[in-house]
Amino acid sequence: MMEMPLPQSKRGSWTPMPNSPGHRAALPAALLLTAVATTVLLGACAKTVKAQAASRQTAGAQTSAEFQSLSKQAQAALDADKLQEAVPLFRRALKLNPRWAEGWWSLGTAYYDQDSYAEAELAFQRVIALEPKNGTAHAMLGLCEFELGDDKGALHDIEATKALGIDLDPQLRNVVLFHEGVLLTRAGMFVAAEKPLASMCRDNLGGADVARAFGMAALHMTDRQPPAPGSETATVVQQVGHADCIAAQKDFDTARRQFTYVVTTYPHFPYVHFAFGRMLIEASDIPGAVSEFKREIDEGHDRLLPMLQIAAAEYKLDSAAGLPYAQQAVALAPQVPFGHYLLGLLLANTGDDTKAIPELETARKAFPKDLKIYWALAAAYAHAGRSEDAMKARAEIARLTQTAGQQEAGAGLDAPITVTDAADQSRKN
Repeated sequence: MMEMPLPQSKRGSWTPMPNSPGHRAALPAALLLTAVATTVLLGACAKTVKAQAASRQTAGAQTSAEFQSLSKQAQAALDADKLQEAVPLFRRALKLNPRWAEGWWSLGTAYYDQDSYAEAELAFQRVIALEPKNGTAHAMLGLCEFELGDDKGALHDIEATKALGIDLDPQLRNVVLFHEGVLLTRAGMFVAAEKPLASMCRDNLGGADVARAFGMAALHMTDRQPPAPGSETATVVQQVGHADCIAAQKDFDTARRQFTYVVTTYPHFPYVHFAFGRMLIEASDIPGAVSEFKREIDEGHDRLLPMLQIAAAEYKLDSAAGLPYAQQAVALAPQVPFGHYLLGLLLANTGDDTKAIPELETARKAFPKDLKIYWALAAAYAHAGRSEDAMKARAEIARLTQTAGQQEAGAGLDAPITVTDAADQSRKN
């Protein structure tokens, strides 16, 4: 077999192929020295790498041991309620292991218990960064933000706690409910504010603080601070809140007696008749509620909300009687979509579907996902002979029902209408 000729170098000497026999012997001396040096260097590097790895293992072991020691000392100090000793120990441990979520939590609680809310806020933020679905951490962050005056942030984090569906410690749950009620009241969301406070009352937790918060919500007081102790305002707030707390326990007879005393003693206090009327609605005394709402209108503190309440209370009972109040409410505040909704319902109930439709369509623009509005519109369209529009409304009901996973789309159509926070907020703007 003929051998292929070897390539010739530029210097005129023959150079074997790299993999041929005798390759190493044919290497120039300089290249041979370089290869030897490289081999020696690689060996030295390997030893260095091994040494560094061993060093890191040793350092890691030392760090781990130090972290374990510090974390145990910190927890022991916290358990012994030695907060000032616990804080620096936790901080040193967290410097070694910044992803220790439990350590950030403990540091946050230690700061919170010392009223160091700014530092506690930062610690709970670190917990949430590591565990975004930790509802308890959101709750504690919200409480810190409350103490620091960040009402918006506090309400956001407390609402996040509810959305995450985390079961809180009973004591912490009650603290969160109370602060939620206070924050919603400050935000002017009075109907929503009453719900967590009523929950506390039903659990027999309606002490003086809860009654005061409940009274401020019922009387639409957005003040950051409660009324001065001993003042007339403080007395009315406390008594109204106490009555509402009793009503939340379904003891309507006692609540009625308490409210009757308050409205008789302080008949001109803003929203006192309004609060009494809303309690009477809960007690299913519609005539009594309407009477109190009319008294609130006569007092002149607020005409819109009592009018809306009367219109809502008369719906399905005596729509003709409620219709003038809905019409006056819309004339008084046409920017409030809830008024148009009530007016549309009452017009449809009194047989005037043609006039009801534009009112309901106005409400639909503001509440595009409200099934009740679409049910009312579908019925009004059908009665007015607008079959195609009725079909579209029913199709939207089906779409919304499927999206929301609701079982009975029209089940709540005949339920009492509540004057919502949307009405309250629109009135204030």
